[in-house]
Formats: sequence, C-alpha cells, structure tokens
Amino acid sequence: MTTPQELYERLKKVNEPKGYYFDNDHEMVMDLLKGLLLNRERYGYMCCPCRLASGDREWDRDITCPCVYREPDVAEYGSCYCQLYVSKEWNEGRIPHLTVPERRPAEKYRS
Repeated sequence: MTTPQELYERLKKVNEPKGYYFDNDHEMVMDLLKGLLLNRERYGYMCCPCRLASGDREWDRDITCPCVYREPDVAEYGSCYCQLYVSKEWNEGRIPHLTVPERRPAEKYRS
C-alpha cells in the first residue's frame, strides 16, 4: 500500500518539471493525498478528493487526478480547484490567492 509521503515524492518528481508544485501548506497537501489514496481504495482510481465521484471511472475521467481542470485553473488562478497543485508564483506569494471556481459541468454531478 502506498503512503501519502510516497505518493507525494512520486507526484512531485513527475509534476514539478511540468511547472506544477504542491502547495506550501504541507499538512493540507498530505490530507489531500490521503483523500486520493482513499478514493483509489474505494473506486479503483484516484479521483479528486474535493469533488463527489460517481464510482464510474469513465464518467469521472475528468476528475481523475490530475484532473482536466488543473491546467486552466493553474494558468488562470495559480492553483487548481483543491489547491493541491499550484504555480511557483502562488507558493512565492507573488499572485493573489483567489478561490478557484468549479469548472466541472453541473450535469457531471449525478444524484
């Protein structure tokens, strides 16, 4: 079983060269990584811990981490929706820390 720290190290190596950094709030990042691992246990895939997953991998493909919204969110706001991934400027405090609006279409939320 993967630990949050192991996941942190693996994802950091893959994402930092692409310009995506973990938020400086290490405790929050670890909580989000625990959520990703819990969702992998529940559903078989690591879907965003900040959104409601359906359990249907294909339906949730847009919120499988890193979600399809990460790139536009970080480009526009400096952070993804759940603040797991941020830009260097975000971590350095050079841009305002605004709340990222939900980009996922309402119809993707099943009842």
